[in-house]
Amino acid sequence: MKTNSPMQLGMVGLGRMGANMVRRLMRGGHRSVVFDLFPKAVEGLAKEGAMGAASFEDLAKRLDKPRKIWLMVPAAAVDKTISDLLPFLESGDTIIDGGNSYYVDDIQRAKELAAKDIHYVDVGTSGGIWGLERGYCMMIGGETDVVRGLDPVFRTLAPGIGDIARTPGREKLGGTAEQGYLHCGPNGAGHFVKMVHNSIEYGIMAAYAEGFGVLKAAGAGKVGVQPLPSCVVLSRSRARSKSASTRSREPSTSGGGGAGAERIASSAIRAAAINADSSCPVAVNLKAFSRTRSTRTRQVCLGGSCLWRHRSR
Repeated sequence: MKTNSPMQLGMVGLGRMGANMVRRLMRGGHRSVVFDLFPKAVEGLAKEGAMGAASFEDLAKRLDKPRKIWLMVPAAAVDKTISDLLPFLESGDTIIDGGNSYYVDDIQRAKELAAKDIHYVDVGTSGGIWGLERGYCMMIGGETDVVRGLDPVFRTLAPGIGDIARTPGREKLGGTAEQGYLHCGPNGAGHFVKMVHNSIEYGIMAAYAEGFGVLKAAGAGKVGVQPLPSCVVLSRSRARSKSASTRSREPSTSGGGGAGAERIASSAIRAAAINADSSCPVAVNLKAFSRTRSTRTRQVCLGGSCLWRHRSR
């Protein structure tokens, strides 16, 4: 759907999510100026209608003032990217961090940038490689007026209400949460909520892994259970999860996430076998599920359970 309030946005970082976010914005009628350390990524989007930039300085020159620049880079690269951008920014410009930064770092960055009269917005972005079609859920932290000014961008990127039945009475609450994006509070609030989101997701994946580990052990023992078919039937039960249906290369079209469930099942079982000597019943190597995570993740074993703690340092 075309926006009634087109904006210009700079995008730094054209990986699988960053590039598709630019495409979704352009489909919605927004103008994009893009930069990446890999020129081919810039060239590819320039052919699709974006304005390519050759450097941070070039990016700043091509953007209307006050500039709005979205960073879609790994958490470890955010400070360096901001440092490289700052010489070319001016009072009133806005930097948006759409990655998985540690929320405490957001608070510090906002203070440092405020001293230069530059705004900072932290946006926890969920949507993966399918966000181009499905939209991106965004958890936002920052100054109210600044966040409000970016609403056309958030609204275009967000999935919208869709065809999901609304909870009775929810239509009276107002706000943007049902659209798939929310101003969660001041700086740091967006990435804090995203951290909780990630913890829930990783907890779900750990639960799948423990369950699949039990199925694997049962298949090797007297019960004779077939692990993969059992996982597929679970994916059509109340134990199903989006985490199981979207870990495949392509979205599942079966309604129950069968193909994705088979892949996450096999990954979990392999991980369980690899980590069989762990003190946990099933210790999951998270890389078996997600090859790229911008936050550092470490496993903490407490009382036989697998918990995931997210750290940026």
